[in-house]
Amino acid sequence: MNKFRSFFYVIFPLLFLSACKKKKEDAETYYRGNLTVYTDESFVSVVQALADAYAIAYPEAKISVETEKEDLSFLRLLKKEARLIVLSRCLTEKEQEEYKRITGLKFTPAPFAADALVFIVPKNDSRDSVSVSEIEKLLSSDEKPIIFDGANASNLNFIAQRLGKKANSLKYSVLPGNKEILMNISKFPGKIGAVSLNSLSRQYDPKTNELMSGIKILKVYDGKDSYLPDMQSLRSMKYPFTRVVYFLENEGSFLLANGFVRFSCTHVGQKVVQKEGLQPYNLYKREVQMR
Repeated sequence: MNKFRSFFYVIFPLLFLSACKKKKEDAETYYRGNLTVYTDESFVSVVQALADAYAIAYPEAKISVETEKEDLSFLRLLKKEARLIVLSRCLTEKEQEEYKRITGLKFTPAPFAADALVFIVPKNDSRDSVSVSEIEKLLSSDEKPIIFDGANASNLNFIAQRLGKKANSLKYSVLPGNKEILMNISKFPGKIGAVSLNSLSRQYDPKTNELMSGIKILKVYDGKDSYLPDMQSLRSMKYPFTRVVYFLENEGSFLLANGFVRFSCTHVGQKVVQKEGLQPYNLYKREVQMR
């Protein structure tokens, strides 16, 4: 009996310490665990590239990227069905208050890239440009000449906010997704497609180059000058439909979601954004000392 009691007093603490150690090793940190990031289809490419880069830096971190309409992902965040989402439109004051009320957190968006809403036509179309005022008129036409990727999505939300309109007041045609618009715009002569820059900015991708070969990107006239959505016009925010893409989380502590956000906004993450053909939000100045 005494031997058994001695054995118990020796082994039980060891088992307890082993279990605690295992629990600690399994606990999520900024470099270990599982996370799903919800993003509109317009930004899947850049978010997936950032997730892949994070996995290289932290092999124990498993980050999945799920496609979700922008408004629906925000609702998912409020319901605590998601910890991290990607947005491009500005939340209303009411939405910000609701976020703070439900999460108990200060509303602190984390911008990481400048994207743009791009207007395209088939390669053989005679049109080369479109004005902001013309776009506004076209979005009130019963002919619905501009093709978007659907309601509740970032592209429609953004242009409605940019024009000071309600999204449900705009008149437009629909194809289900940016790639669908890029692939099929030639079937709709006289129509204009509205897609995200990120859906066609991956220039090293053969599929992207194939899509680009069949379309023309329109310059946008703001009343003074015309601009293409290139890095210079995005950096200066002169392209009229430049938009800032940002993360929003409800984690409240420095675990995997916040670790991924911080990584995306650092020099390495911003290099990934740049490689994706978007304008990094955080610009890092390089200083070289000559001796």
